[in-house]
Amino acid sequence: MFALPAEPPSVPPTEFAEPLDGPVRYTLSPSPVEDLLLVGDGRSILGIYMTEQLYGPTIGPDWVRDPGLFKEAERQLDAYFALELRVFDLPLAPRGTAFQRTVWRELTCVPYGVTTSYGAIAADLGRPSAARAVGMANGRNPVGIVIPCHRVVGSDGSLTGYGGGLPRKRRLLDMERRNRH
Repeated sequence: MFALPAEPPSVPPTEFAEPLDGPVRYTLSPSPVEDLLLVGDGRSILGIYMTEQLYGPTIGPDWVRDPGLFKEAERQLDAYFALELRVFDLPLAPRGTAFQRTVWRELTCVPYGVTTSYGAIAADLGRPSAARAVGMANGRNPVGIVIPCHRVVGSDGSLTGYGGGLPRKRRLLDMERRNRH
């Protein structure tokens, strides 16, 4: 079980850009939770996906491999996994509905090493009865790790679904919890 804090410290929300038109750019980046597929539009990160992630994309024939574009994202991810970075500072432009993007923006306020619940996110959004919809949006988060959907647990503190799989979610939460102070 993961304890839910009474009042977690505040983190300012990350503002999202609108995705640019044009070719999708990507690279594969090694990480301790298996290779990550980094996807961008030339300006912003559109997605960070784990191997065999639920709702993850397939590299399209028109996608352009562009490792140079993702050097800063890779540097920050490496620092996160090395326990040297707690807050990401990357340009993000996740594709989703207005409600999904609102939920994802709220997720960026959940501090490193802290967990929250779907109901708490719904309440923070002024929609206390929308916990299930928040859960669905959370499950469709395209920018794993950076938009920390892994920090959302059940209202009783139990681990709940994660697009990257529950073992990865547990690993990320354990890593953050051990390095929280």
